[in-house]
Formats: sequence, C-alpha cells, structure tokens
Amino acid sequence: MTVDQGLLNKYSLVKGAARRARQLQSGAPALMASTSTKPCRVAQDEIRNGHVTFVVTKKVVAPVLGTGL
Repeated sequence: MTVDQGLLNKYSLVKGAARRARQLQSGAPALMASTSTKPCRVAQDEIRNGHVTFVVTKKVVAPVLGTGL
C-alpha cells in the first residue's frame, strides 16, 4: 500500500501520523523497526510501509425538518 492509495490527501496523512504518534508516546509498541526514535517519524514510517491503515467513514447529516421558522 502506498501513501497515495491509503489516504485521501496530505491532510489525512498528517492527521493519521499525529494520532499514531500520540499512541506511541502513550506507550504503544512500534509495529516495525525504525531508524528514528521520534514518535512522529516512526508513525510516518509505519504508515508508509503499510503497517498502519486508516478507515475514513462518511458522516451522514440528516436534514432538520419542522423547525417552525
């Protein structure tokens, strides 16, 4: 899996890497060996190598009816 296939855009990549970095800082084990010890870089390496994937769900908003306005 490449970064382009698994994520919608660069914003999604940054949000996903930040979330994974917070998990690593909280004590989650790294899923692969990395040359860096910084959680942000480890998270980016994990995403790039396909060890971490993200599911993007669509949020459905129901229309508001009968508000009386």
